[in-house]
Amino acid sequence: MAIVIDLSEKIDSFIEKQIPLNEIIFDYYLNFIPYYTNLFLFLFVFVAVVFFTAKMAGQSEIIAILGSGISFQRLMYPYFISAAVLAISSFFLSNFVIPPANKIRLEFEDTYINGKYYNSDRNIHRQVSPGVFIYMESFNTLTNTGNKFSIEKFKGKELISKLVSKKVVWDSTKNKWTIYNYYIRDIKKNKDIIKTGLKIDTSLNITPIDFQRRDTEKSKMDYFELNEYIEEKRLRGESNINTYIIEKQQRIAFPFSTFILTLIGVSLASRKSKGGTGLKLGIGILLSFVYIFLMQVTAQFSIKGGFSPVLAAWTPNIIFAVIAVFLYRIAPK
Repeated sequence: MAIVIDLSEKIDSFIEKQIPLNEIIFDYYLNFIPYYTNLFLFLFVFVAVVFFTAKMAGQSEIIAILGSGISFQRLMYPYFISAAVLAISSFFLSNFVIPPANKIRLEFEDTYINGKYYNSDRNIHRQVSPGVFIYMESFNTLTNTGNKFSIEKFKGKELISKLVSKKVVWDSTKNKWTIYNYYIRDIKKNKDIIKTGLKIDTSLNITPIDFQRRDTEKSKMDYFELNEYIEEKRLRGESNINTYIIEKQQRIAFPFSTFILTLIGVSLASRKSKGGTGLKLGIGILLSFVYIFLMQVTAQFSIKGGFSPVLAAWTPNIIFAVIAVFLYRIAPK
């Protein structure tokens, strides 16, 4: 269904740009399937648990099992063993299998669908190494040029050197930055040393790629790459670090939600009721969409409202864990 919906949205672009069929199938949709399968895995698991358990309850099999002396807790063992297998699989997929697939899929989108990326950030501040800060008024990703560029070097809290220039340009042949019309002030105890020049090359722990990252870049990184990038962004003092921390935490929280939603599904569907399987499936799907809604809302609170990214990723699980415990307590024993 997801492929059909996506294809209906993009088919005009595919035809207009005459994209080869093998690229559409193997580069895009073959890598499209695992991403969306894992994204909605918890929904599939929840619906499957509700459907299966409701059918058992409707045929009085739950009553027979409990009546034979098997406890409700023992009844949960097979469910949680299956949930553990699915949770481990989901964690491995989201952290090590899907990121390489996303690289191919998103590169396809950038080439044929999204087009070139334009950096619209203004007043860019970065810490490129301990005690070394850079500033640009803007950065042009087409020419790899930064305007009104400066470098400040600190020793502790004391400013020891400052460079100011009109512009800085990335030299791809040298893999260095070229600074034009620069002014350097080295601050000494006795006197300041002033240097000026028309052009100078320098190496910085930052490249044009760092200014060309879309929001989807985080989904291309495996677990270790994401950790390294978070530490790098933290060192630079970048403001949008919460987006990447949420991505990391959600890759752990999503698999864990399999246990919570399995417990809710069994507790909800184990009671024999007049509504039958359909009613329980409807409630299960409704709860799943509430979970997705909470996940999106808390993520936005963290990105734009200063809410803790760890809490943002885990709040839906905490809320649904409370619901799961409540339903488990009132489930027929």
